[in-house]
Amino acid sequence: MRVIYAEEIVTVVRGMCIDVCCNLPTDVKKAITKAFEKEESELGKYSLHKIIKNFEIAERDVVPICQDTGMVVAFVEMGNEVLIEGSLLDDAINEGVRRGYEEGYLRKSVVLDPVFNRKNTNDNTPAIVHIKMVAGDKLKIKLLPKGAGSENMGSVKMLMPSDGLEGIKNFVVDTVKMAGSNPCPPIIVGVGIGGTMEKCALLSKEALARDVSIRNANEKYAKLEEELLSDINKLGIGPQGFGGRVTALAVNIETYPTHIAMLPVAVNINCHVARHKEVVL
Repeated sequence: MRVIYAEEIVTVVRGMCIDVCCNLPTDVKKAITKAFEKEESELGKYSLHKIIKNFEIAERDVVPICQDTGMVVAFVEMGNEVLIEGSLLDDAINEGVRRGYEEGYLRKSVVLDPVFNRKNTNDNTPAIVHIKMVAGDKLKIKLLPKGAGSENMGSVKMLMPSDGLEGIKNFVVDTVKMAGSNPCPPIIVGVGIGGTMEKCALLSKEALARDVSIRNANEKYAKLEEELLSDINKLGIGPQGFGGRVTALAVNIETYPTHIAMLPVAVNINCHVARHKEVVL
């Protein structure tokens, strides 16, 4: 059994929060730069130029890429040979988030109650923590601070199996079309297919943690990702909604087995500030 002390997790998560809010991941930076080279719309190209300048300044000056530093989503893979000492894993992650957002001067956006007491918690906790048990003696933490502008544009639909591939395509493209400029394109589109209502929603969020240059390991789903990306970019929404060829940088699909009478599909959209960071302890 390998012992990992809670304070180590706190320290790591604190640093991840500051880093991920101020430094755009390399895969996203490359995708945006490539989009700038491909975009033909004058306004679209201008918007992408400003986006590039923004993430360069944020990295140089260690300031947030976007004022909405999001609600932290943590995907944790915990080895079955790992023992956490000092506190519960959830508590350690939340303490790391608290320190990161306070000491990094990041905006706190979490309210205590969704309806009756929308009072700010003042430290951006609690985070949304998903824990999966895996084999081994490692602890993997992925952080995705998710802003509201893009998160609000997500959707879940319980399709029927008879709706098939075309039903999936229509739902994904229509969701992006209805979102328009709201999620600050160019966007990354996470798609979850299968499982149940809550599982497909979780899959769509997990899809956003994948490097935008990596396609689904299944050739059929990889082809579907490319087809959906093409269809979305034909919408002409363009960078920041000003029109152009590049509405989305990537479409990432994750799937799970489902019931014979169901075809659940979820779409989770990320803005161009597609923050994600992974650390293995």
